[in-house]
Amino acid sequence: MLSGPSGVGKGTVVAEVRRRHPDVWVSVSVTTRKPRPGEVEGEHYLFLDDEAFQWLIDNDGLLEWAEYAGNRYGTPRAPVEEQLASGNPALLEIEMQGARQVRSRAADAQLVFLAPPSFEELTLRLSGRGSEPADVIERRLAIARAELESVGDYDVVVVNDDVARAADQLVVLLTAPPPA
Repeated sequence: MLSGPSGVGKGTVVAEVRRRHPDVWVSVSVTTRKPRPGEVEGEHYLFLDDEAFQWLIDNDGLLEWAEYAGNRYGTPRAPVEEQLASGNPALLEIEMQGARQVRSRAADAQLVFLAPPSFEELTLRLSGRGSEPADVIERRLAIARAELESVGDYDVVVVNDDVARAADQLVVLLTAPPPA
């Protein structure tokens, strides 16, 4: 599982994994957030309204879910379980709350924290998106500070200072045999 603060480039790194390593299966999360420009339904996210998201929660349809910056995100359970049952690794791009839920349910899950090269770089990335008002960016930065302090909860830290290198490092982690 891959998580890290908003703006660190999780989506960019996952897209690079898909491009460079198309054989790696990547889970598509559900969200109540509105699509950003260029996001494709079913590729980047499955965009749901609050009622549909709540139905998944109530019917144990999510492996994990979290509320983040006023929106809800989650991982549909069935596709991940099918992938793991076939013996193949599954890459989940999830928020920190979700990573903690997965860790409590699957102690053997490998949690990877994607870190920015610096907090200043993270601030520039969030501001440079141009997709959110200043108050939302400030809220995301406050959350990011807390998330960066929890990096010790993760098994591995990958610094996203080069997208291709970060993607390759993530694939090596996914495909490495489990420790004995």
